[in-house]
Amino acid sequence: MVAVDEVTRIRVVLVDDEALVRSGLRLILEGDPELQVVGEAGDGRAGMLLTIDSQPDVVLMDIRMPQLDGLAATRELLAAQPDLKIIVLTTFDTDESVLTALRLGASGFLLKDTPPAELIDAVRQVAAGRTILSQPVIGQLIKVAAAQPGPRQSTDAAARLDLLTARERDVALAIAQGLSNAEIARAHFVSVTTVKTHVGRILDKLAVDNRVQIAICVHSALN
Repeated sequence: MVAVDEVTRIRVVLVDDEALVRSGLRLILEGDPELQVVGEAGDGRAGMLLTIDSQPDVVLMDIRMPQLDGLAATRELLAAQPDLKIIVLTTFDTDESVLTALRLGASGFLLKDTPPAELIDAVRQVAAGRTILSQPVIGQLIKVAAAQPGPRQSTDAAARLDLLTARERDVALAIAQGLSNAEIARAHFVSVTTVKTHVGRILDKLAVDNRVQIAICVHSALN
């Protein structure tokens, strides 16, 4: 009989050209009983072959690597496997890299100094079909969105924002400021569960998929 944990564990592949980074990531991820690192690769090309062979649930993909960089590897993998979950992991957070990764269909963009607990949670969330971004990355995208709204975008965004209740609007504004659910809960004296409920309703009403799109909608409406 196959053990239940072997069936339900989230399978992860690590692609990074620094062996020390891969070792650290493995140590963090395998400290959680729900996660299993099924392979490592030191460059983008090897990472693609490993991913195709091992069929993981989530790939942690560095950007700057030999043979093939992480963005090019992400592009090729998602072209062949659109449902694959890839988290781009890097030491920098430039607008261009963030936007390129998201346009390619990456499910997350995290900085390498992301705390272990947040990294583990991000892998779980992405495996469940959500998009995850580090707070500094959200800030970068908000700046881009705030600088480039057009009149039509602003009108559409404002109309969607009007669909929210007063409390939902407060939560949406807090998300646009880059606050986490815990920070929003403390600011409004409610539970994290209540905040999560509001976030779910906001996503539905604004017809968006993640917190970044909520932030962009808010900033487009208010600029």
